[in-house]
Amino acid sequence: MDSYWAAVVWSLLPTIVIAGLFWFVLRSILRFDRTERRAYAKIEAEERAKRGLPPLTKPTD
Repeated sequence: MDSYWAAVVWSLLPTIVIAGLFWFVLRSILRFDRTERRAYAKIEAEERAKRGLPPLTKPTD
């Protein structure tokens, strides 16, 4: 019975590891995108202020 559970663990382990890596990579990409958009919006707001333009408003749907 002990070898049965060892086989179960060893067969599920690669799937769990790959799923964890996928989750970590996807989370990192989404965080990077959010940070990049925030930085771009800040730069755009600064440039609009330099030119004396009104700040952008978010479009309503």
